[in-house]
Parts: sequence; C-alpha cells; structure tokens
Amino acid sequence: MTEQPIDVLIIGAGASGAAVAWSLAETRMRIVCLEQGDMMKPADYPSTGRDWEARGQSDFAISPNQRRLAADYPIAEEDSPIKVANYNGVGGGTVLYAGHFPRFHPSDFRVNSLDGVADDWPIDCATLAPHYAENDRMMGVAGLPGDPAYPGDNVKRMPPLPLGKSGEAIARGFNKLNWHWWPSDTAIATEPYDGRDKCINLGACVSGCAQGAKASTDITYWPHAIRAGVELRTRCRVREITVDADGMATGVIYYDGDGVEQALQAHVVVLACNGVGTPRILLNSKSTAFPDGLANSSGLVGRNLMFHPYASIMGVFDEALDGYKGPGKCIRSQEFYETDAARDFVRGYTFEIHRGFGPVSTALMGLQRGRIPWGVGHHQAFRGLFNRIAGMVAICEDLPEEHNRVTLDPELTDSDGIPAPKISYTLSQNSRKMMDHAIERGSEVLRAAGARDIMTQAPISYGGWHLMGTARMGLDPARSVVNDWGRSHDVKNLFVVDGSIFVTSAGVNPTRTIQALALYIAEQMKQRLANLFD
Repeated sequence: MTEQPIDVLIIGAGASGAAVAWSLAETRMRIVCLEQGDMMKPADYPSTGRDWEARGQSDFAISPNQRRLAADYPIAEEDSPIKVANYNGVGGGTVLYAGHFPRFHPSDFRVNSLDGVADDWPIDCATLAPHYAENDRMMGVAGLPGDPAYPGDNVKRMPPLPLGKSGEAIARGFNKLNWHWWPSDTAIATEPYDGRDKCINLGACVSGCAQGAKASTDITYWPHAIRAGVELRTRCRVREITVDADGMATGVIYYDGDGVEQALQAHVVVLACNGVGTPRILLNSKSTAFPDGLANSSGLVGRNLMFHPYASIMGVFDEALDGYKGPGKCIRSQEFYETDAARDFVRGYTFEIHRGFGPVSTALMGLQRGRIPWGVGHHQAFRGLFNRIAGMVAICEDLPEEHNRVTLDPELTDSDGIPAPKISYTLSQNSRKMMDHAIERGSEVLRAAGARDIMTQAPISYGGWHLMGTARMGLDPARSVVNDWGRSHDVKNLFVVDGSIFVTSAGVNPTRTIQALALYIAEQMKQRLANLFD
C-alpha cells in the first residue's frame, strides 16, 4: 500500500534536524525524520571500556573514511589538507563533539561592513538571541556569566566545569601576559539536568558520553520530539529529493536498512545533513527542471565550503597535570578574536584549552614528534610526557571562497550506489597567516605557564569538524541558495537548516549557532503556515 504524503519531511537527525523536529512538533503536523544511521546506545560507547582510545581509531573514529560503518558514506578528500570529521547516527556530530559551546559575536554577522571581506549575513545576532536562549534551555549549558568578550551576557548557566590542574596551569600563563581567558561555555551538565546526570569525568567525551552528561541531541531534543509525535526512522539513506512539473519538492527516494529503494511523499522537505551531506543530496537531485542539481540556479550549491583551520599548540610541563581526565575543553581565550590592523590578516581566532591526552595518544604523539625513542629510555621518556602535556587549539575563522567546494565524485559511491561527495579545498593566505600568529601567541602562553617543550601542528589534518557555507543564505537569489529564513529561492517548499547556510564561519565552534538558526527557521515556518505549502 502506498504511504500517504506527510506534512513535513526532515532529512538528518543531528544538531539542526532534532531542533527543527522538536520546534515544529507543536503544530501537530505529521512530521517524519529520516536518519541514515542508528539510534545511539550509550552502553556501547568506548568510555564504558578500557579500549576507549583504540575504538577512537576504529568504530568511533571521527573520520567516516576510517570508521567505515554501514551508516557512513565515503568522502573523496585527497584534494584537501583538512579531512572531514562527522558522525552518522541519531545525534549526528553532537555524539562525538567535545561539547565546547560558544556563541557568535555580533560582529560575526557583519564582517563585510566592519572589515570589507566576505558578505554580511541577512540576519543579525539580536534576531537569534531568543533562539540561542531556547536552545540553551534544551541542551543545558554550563559556564560562567560575565565574560567581557561577550558584553552584556549574564544568562544563567549551570556552574562551569572545573579548570583542573591543566586549566589552572595555562590560565597562569594568560594571566602573566595579561591576556583574556574565561571558563568555557560547554554543553556538558555539571549538575543533574532534564533527566540527565552530571559529568563524572569519564574523559572520553569525543567518543560518546556514556554518562549522558554531554548534550548530544539523541538525549536532549529527540526524547521530547518523539513524545510530541514526531516519527524518527533510522537506517534510511536519502538518494534524492523529487520534484513535480511545477518545480516543487514532492518528497524523497531513499534506501531502507535492507538496501531496498523506497519513496516517501511530503508537502515540505527540510534538509539537515551538514555542509557536506546537504549539497551532496541537492547536487544528486537532478531533473529536467534542475539539470545542475536542486535549488542551484545560483550555481552556489556546494561552493564556499568553510572548515575552520585548526592550529595545535601543546606544551610539556614538569608538574603532573590532568591528562585525559575530565572534559577536554575547560577555558577559552578570545584575545585575538577581532580584526586588528596591526596584524597581517583579517578576522581572528579563539584559543580552546586542551587538558591533555590518554596514554595511547601520548605514546603515539611522542613517537611521531621524536620525543619517545625506541629501546633504551623508551619508558622513561613516556613517563616524562604522560599527564604532563597540555595546551590549546586555535580555531581560526575561515573566510568563504567559491573554489572551496563539495561536488559529486564521478566514480566513488556508497554501498547503495549513491555518488560520494568530493572535497576540493585549499588554505588561503589569510588562514595560513592566522595559524602562524596563533602558534606564536600560543607558544608565548605556554612558555609563560612553565612549559619546557612545545609541539605544534597546523592545520590539524583530521580537523574538519565544522562543515559550513555550501548552501548559503542571503537576500539575492543570484548570490545565495536560501533566503533569510532558510527557504530555497528556487523551490518554495524546500528548507535548509544546517551549517551549510552559514554566510561566514566566525572563529568559534558552530553548533550552538546552527541550532539557534534551526529554531529561528522553524519559528518562521510556523508563522507562515498559511503559505508554507504554496
């Protein structure tokens, strides 16, 4: 029997898809979300066993090309120095993120007006303010109000994560230089919150939180959305979005968990598949009306890919620190966030403090950096590194460039025969200069904090956690893919709500802003229900 058309179809159950599903649920429309991965089982997370570091290189690796699970699709990324990091399952990337949870600055929406680069967003920070607040309530945020980098920010939060020995040591370095630092906002519960227990310092945050303290959307938004009537279908991989003769979206063709082709009709389609998965589906949704891919009259679908180039600056200390104990991100510094005419690059970056590494990661790093020899002195050198490494990463603002893009690979496919995405990306001179500056300033901090040996890397090759810009929003249909509330310029019942709609990347992790945008778009959809299906 043919299934009747549903009201709203959401593709992707990660950070943005979960937020939209929950928000739209109050309309009582029939809403279905298709997710190509499975529902997560926290009891199976690596942090429940002693092999957690090994599993971080296999079934819980951040790279889908390394994981190669049934839910993953391959990514052709030889033409990029930065490799994609994502997760396919209910919760998406929030399953494996570190929980670092900053907001954009007001200036991040106006980089063209302020600094003459890229484009301004069609919305501003004030527009997103109530949606930031709503998302904070749903996810649960720990932190300390009053950060001078965010004037006027006195929103109540759970108490911040403890700084720990590593955080205290590096904070001393910032203090000696009189540079800004502040306890990080984190999506990690420091006290019981919404049925979740508080953090107990399992340490393996980036391979899934078995405690449930880290706010992945499978345990925050999705239980509420499902209770409100949203239907979540897992192991459903979408191949393409279908359209009718009038150029309106009619639903999708997808493969179920057994690899059987299925069709689902819908009055409204919402894409929430991240900055690589969303252009992949749009580009694969070709038809007579859309020969270059769906919603692509501008030619910008897949273009302007932004990653956030990361620089790593780690120091070895004489004193014993925390190593891997506790969440990795405890403090941040935005001393070098805004454009400074005295520097040779525009925009800036955030320092995120890294507590340290587990024993296996310490050993591998020591071998790779020539700090641990084979044979005589091997164990002594390891003991000199373990629990004595701490430092920071610099998350550098990535400016949009059209040649950085996602296309479809002509040969590589996933297990269902769908063309794989191909990444073509080069680092700009602005990014290189920014990373160089971050390494110099980060090294200063570590030396001031007492580090005796400093190790750096830029960019972090497997650091493509943040996938943005490939279906950008804007008011001009010739220069953007969706309008100022996420609606496709070309297909009036098609919406995009993930990081691909970002106009610029800012110098902070994007998840909090992705979710605020998703809630903002959902609110706009609810206010326009009368013409939503036209």
